[in-house]
Amino acid sequence: MKKDLLTIHDFEKNDLDYILERSSWLKERQKNGTPHHPLQSRTLGMIFEKSSTRTRVSFEVGMYQLGGQALFLSANDLQLGRGEPIADTARTLSRYLDAVMIRTFAQAVVEELARHASIPVINGLTDLHHPCQALADLLTIKEKRGTLAGLKLAYVGDGNNVANSLIQACTKMGMHISIACPRGYEPDATIVGDAMSQANQMGSRLEITPDPFHAAQGADVVYTDVWASMGQEPEQAARMKAFAGFQVNAELMNVAGPDALVMHCLPAHRGEEIAAEVIDGPRSIVFDQAENRLHTQKAVLEMLIAGDHSAT
Repeated sequence: MKKDLLTIHDFEKNDLDYILERSSWLKERQKNGTPHHPLQSRTLGMIFEKSSTRTRVSFEVGMYQLGGQALFLSANDLQLGRGEPIADTARTLSRYLDAVMIRTFAQAVVEELARHASIPVINGLTDLHHPCQALADLLTIKEKRGTLAGLKLAYVGDGNNVANSLIQACTKMGMHISIACPRGYEPDATIVGDAMSQANQMGSRLEITPDPFHAAQGADVVYTDVWASMGQEPEQAARMKAFAGFQVNAELMNVAGPDALVMHCLPAHRGEEIAAEVIDGPRSIVFDQAENRLHTQKAVLEMLIAGDHSAT
């Protein structure tokens, strides 16, 4: 059994299949009002070095619904923020908590925390990966289309942490993925290389292109994210110029499949990376995505903390 969730790449396809199946089961129980408390008296520590809406609320509510509790730990309130070594923080928190979720900048911080912690560590977002978002995205697409294998996802915009995790998730599940981004803003080259090998094994396609209309051609899902992520605000003006022509709008959707879905991990900047008429239109499933963060994270919490791999 996996100890941590650090990247999608760490998980095999059968692990992802289990998480999606379990997420659906947990979602049904929650909708029916049926209590399910496998994490009674368990505690999740949540370290935030970046602000959050969906990550904080979904993890906190998820732990509550599973019978446990979550502690919000601002980096400014921890000795970590005053220079305590990550290893010491990991060893200390392991004596108090049952798991740690961390949302930070450097992937190396998450990896080091996991190396020294004896409890599960969950990556709530770094500059390189956003595995929790990708899991919710897979669940949402599967709910809407009934399957994942053979579908095409077009991602238009910055080759950021969301794009990196989507590349890993889609190629693991046999989905075709086309990433359209300006030159110089491509996804991580190592992640792309590894995913190319995975795609070849699964019989799917992965391509990187500077042409958003080529990427969106015949797509089942069109996905975008903000052009300047947290920590990149000083680059806003340069990015606005570089990403001109990469907006997901009605013109772009016209080349996608006739029933193509629109996805965005939120928060969204209407009029920049996506047109208001598209994100607020009938094809948009962005709030289904947001809701499913709760259900997939509950499955991950249950799996890592309780060690529950049963699907009933």
